[in-house]
Amino acid sequence: MPFVNIRILKGHSQQRKDEIARRVTEAVSEIAELPKEAVWVVFEDVEAPDWYVGGKTAAKPKE
Repeated sequence: MPFVNIRILKGHSQQRKDEIARRVTEAVSEIAELPKEAVWVVFEDVEAPDWYVGGKTAAKPKE
């Protein structure tokens, strides 16, 4: 069974996560030719200070 782990910056709404999970599940199910119930999707919320892009934190700088 496919297991999809999505790391995302903390703060996204449950509605947005639901839609992402729905679309990912549909895509994996279709391509792998498996029932949707066989696809697991897990979100890991990451705090902005712990997320780096290009060596810089995604956290807003303190003023």
